[in-house]
Amino acid sequence: MKRSIRLSADLARHLADHASARRVSQAAVIEAALSSHLSPDGPERLEAAFARRLDRLGRQLDRLQWHVELSNETLALFIRFWLTTTPPLPDAALKAAQASGKERWERFVETLNRRIELGPRLRDDVAMDRDPPSSRPG
Repeated sequence: MKRSIRLSADLARHLADHASARRVSQAAVIEAALSSHLSPDGPERLEAAFARRLDRLGRQLDRLQWHVELSNETLALFIRFWLTTTPPLPDAALKAAQASGKERWERFVETLNRRIELGPRLRDDVAMDRDPPSSRPG
């Protein structure tokens, strides 16, 4: 049965773009959308899709939490080590130390930028260290 419908200009453009990208007719897109919308099991499929997406987001958040905790612990360990092993400088050496510190900071930032862009990443080193030796490739 052939029917005629009117769509807003924006929706018609979106429909045309979607159909073109999928290489199907606009009628096929509309038919599939209506079938899905009117299907009695539509809500269950939608709920299942949401559940899968929420599960994936939960796993991503778990990984993110692990990386944040690793970063926090690494920074805390470094700060504690630095504070306990670095003696205060006498006033006479302070200017030279500040100049040297500025130069070292700039090199550090350059190295950090290079590692972020090209690797290797600390997370990869740590992940390999966490695997038991028998499960490591090689």
